[in-house]
Amino acid sequence: MNRTILYDKNIREPLFDFLEEYYGKIRIIEEKQTGKSRADVVMVTETALYGIEIKSDADTYTRLKRQVKDYNLYYDYNYVVVGTSHAQHIGEHVPKFWGIITVEDAVGEVDFYVLRQPEKNPKCKWQRKISLLWRPELAHIQELNGMPGYKNKSKKFVADTILERVPEEILSRQMNEELFQRDYTEIEAVIKNYRKGRKR
Repeated sequence: MNRTILYDKNIREPLFDFLEEYYGKIRIIEEKQTGKSRADVVMVTETALYGIEIKSDADTYTRLKRQVKDYNLYYDYNYVVVGTSHAQHIGEHVPKFWGIITVEDAVGEVDFYVLRQPEKNPKCKWQRKISLLWRPELAHIQELNGMPGYKNKSKKFVADTILERVPEEILSRQMNEELFQRDYTEIEAVIKNYRKGRKR
C-alpha cells in the first residue's frame, strides 16, 4: 500500500487545530527568527513558550542540529513534529527533553499523536527569550512593574534591567500576555508612536 507523503503545507493548519484542542488557549506565531534559525512555529500559552520544528516526510535532518541548538536558547519547551518516515529515528536527533509529535494521513485526514511529552528545557536563556519582545512591549512591561522608562537606553539595557527586577514567574506571564496581544497589522504604527515618545 502506498503511503501518502505529507508536506509542510499539509501539516500546519491541522497541527494548529490539534494544539488548540490539546492546550486550550494558545497563540501561534509562524516563521519566527530564532538565533541563526527560523522557528517554524512558536506556540504561546499563558505560562510558557513552545518552539515547534516541523519535519515533514519530504524534509531531511540536514539543518536540525543547528535548529535544536537555537531553539534550546529561546523556548521553555520544544517539540519536533514529524512525518511517519521519521518517527522511528527522530528520538536519536533531538534531546530527550524535546517532545515528539507524529503526523500521518489517516484516510484523507491528518492525524497527530504525541509520542513523547516535552520536558522543561534546561538550556533556555532568559536573555534570549526576552529578546523576542519588541521595544514597545518591553516598555509596557516596565510600566506594569512601576519601572522607569529608560527611553534613551538600548533595548538590551532595558531587557537586562527587567530581568534584574521582575521575578521570572511574573515576567513569564507578562511576556506571554504581550505575545498574545501582539498585532502584526499595527506594528509600524506602534513602533512609530513609541519612537515619537522617546524624542519628547
